[in-house]
Amino acid sequence: MATMGIFLAPIAAGADEPAAEITLRQDIVYGQLHGAGLLADVAWPTSNDPLPAIISVHGGRWVGGNKRDGSTIKVEQWAGFGFFAMSIDYRLKDCSPAPACYQDVQCAIRYVHAHSKEYNIDTDRIFLIGQSAGGHLVSLAATLGDGPYPRTGGWEDASNDFRAAISVAAAYDLPTLDWGALWTPPGIAPEEAQAVASPNRHITEESKPLLILHSDNDGSIPIANALVMVDALTAAKARHTFYRYADMGHMGINDEVIARSLEFIKEQSSPDAVND
Repeated sequence: MATMGIFLAPIAAGADEPAAEITLRQDIVYGQLHGAGLLADVAWPTSNDPLPAIISVHGGRWVGGNKRDGSTIKVEQWAGFGFFAMSIDYRLKDCSPAPACYQDVQCAIRYVHAHSKEYNIDTDRIFLIGQSAGGHLVSLAATLGDGPYPRTGGWEDASNDFRAAISVAAAYDLPTLDWGALWTPPGIAPEEAQAVASPNRHITEESKPLLILHSDNDGSIPIANALVMVDALTAAKARHTFYRYADMGHMGINDEVIARSLEFIKEQSSPDAVND
């Protein structure tokens, strides 16, 4: 059952501003498949102006993780930053094989569009953020869109457009990654399926802007995976920003990631970025 709370968020207030009232709802149903619900936590501040939105996608190699672990944003914190914030669970591999997880991310984007009036969302400022497997999924959204995968979960007639994506310690070229072999949709050769699901294979100049953050000592996804992606983005003249770290490991949504993400979102929200 969904839970709801309302509280004051001092983080939203400046020196001379009152704290914003934040609404938190946990375990809302953003999509339904075969009688089962797809769950998310959402939070947003009271505002007279339409809010930017951010959708967070957790890591876990598509087989684990959840919407409240260290690979996700804290929705109350991001509501305090002035966002409609959403962190989603998605179908895991051992329950529903790929591309179910990706179809659920697409469903979440459509849910935000379909409920933009209810939540006071500016649909021109929807952002995605994902870590590890979640970073792979948001990067795939930035480069592939719907691709060959049918829409599932609901809101099939809604838009799946968004402004930009933030990809943290993510996978980009599945065939070169050991756990890329976990991506095994039924009825298609694994090598073909993993190539189709590799964000670096679909980049064009029109791809959504991407912020990529990766560390040299990432023990889960080698830096080479990120460098292949950055090289492909550069070659295609696709909009991107890359932060390379020496010793951040397989980073989660830490303070550095939050700071760089807020900078990137501000840049992508400017009129110049919109008109590029």
